[in-house]
Amino acid sequence: MPMLEDPSVKYTPYTPLDLPDRQWPARRIEQHPIWLSTDLRDGNQALARPMTATQKRTFFRHLVKCGFKEIEVGYPSASETEFDFVRSLIDDDEIPEDVWIQVMTPARGELIRRTFDAIAGARKVIISLFNATAPCFREVVFGKSKEEIIELATTHTKLVRAYVDKHSEENGTRFRLVYGVEAFTQTEPEYVVEICTAVKNAWGLARSEWEERIMYNLPATVEIAPPNHYADQIEYFCTHMANRHEIIVSLHTHNDRGTAIAATELGLLAGADRVEGCLFGNGERSGNVDLITLALNMQTQGIPCGLDFNNMQETIDIYTRCTGLPVHPRHPSAVSPVLPGPRQNVQDEDHVKEWITGCAKGEGAGYPIAPLQLRSDIKRNMWQEV
Repeated sequence: MPMLEDPSVKYTPYTPLDLPDRQWPARRIEQHPIWLSTDLRDGNQALARPMTATQKRTFFRHLVKCGFKEIEVGYPSASETEFDFVRSLIDDDEIPEDVWIQVMTPARGELIRRTFDAIAGARKVIISLFNATAPCFREVVFGKSKEEIIELATTHTKLVRAYVDKHSEENGTRFRLVYGVEAFTQTEPEYVVEICTAVKNAWGLARSEWEERIMYNLPATVEIAPPNHYADQIEYFCTHMANRHEIIVSLHTHNDRGTAIAATELGLLAGADRVEGCLFGNGERSGNVDLITLALNMQTQGIPCGLDFNNMQETIDIYTRCTGLPVHPRHPSAVSPVLPGPRQNVQDEDHVKEWITGCAKGEGAGYPIAPLQLRSDIKRNMWQEV
């Protein structure tokens, strides 16, 4: 079937938000966000051949080595394999004391119960509770009104709270809640604020201390609009939620339009605090935001990224071995070695080589041909004679 000459007969453009006083365009990112890796959940479920338990454990250990303090380890109610892996991390004492594991569950009672069975005895757990909120889900999938979807969300938030109280008392587990507004970008902004406020009230534990704040995951479940629109949606949420100091706003972008990194960076400008994503952009369909590129983009702006990718080749090797996926040879941080040819209109070749040598000695100033000093910073040799 050929491409449509008039795509407007099938597709409709996004509707911009009326946000005349938006602040994000004039801001700069000044510190790194809270990082959460969802490689073992969103990344793994996107693989044609999911990782084995051994591969997942290898990947988990590497994420810890890279400095991730929040790691989504699975969707334990989805299968015995997922359940058993989560249990193995806890039973084998694989989780460092300073790392929070996150587990995902939909707003369904029996699946919430199974999720808590999986994490019994863990030290620090983030429960990721989610339900879809967009009109197409409300009307077609659930057949429920706005009020009924809010009731669905709050009823199951209270159920999560009951299990949290029980496990905290019995096992001493520390819990945090992240409520996921599935299909956030396709949901009316004012309704997002309404349902999130109701969930916060039902949770009843949100405080201003950082680890006691309620988290809201605002995903581009499907990327349907340009990054500036996502930033507007995030800023609207941040400025319309009461008691912002009791809230952590989390981003989870997908790459359907190829702009997940840009959307995430603009979302941070708009006020978000936390980012969920995968190494090298793995994830459903076109992938999640690439945490490596996002983090190293901050490094090139003089902002410590809070993660350790000092040995990029080790990260590449573990990623490809565990996922079975290749890393693109032109990935910004994993670029294969090349030397510009004579037709590549760069600066004088001798001067370029001189600059590269200076960079290796820590003497480089500026970056005429690469924003990141790959060889010295992440042990990637971008240049060789060919």
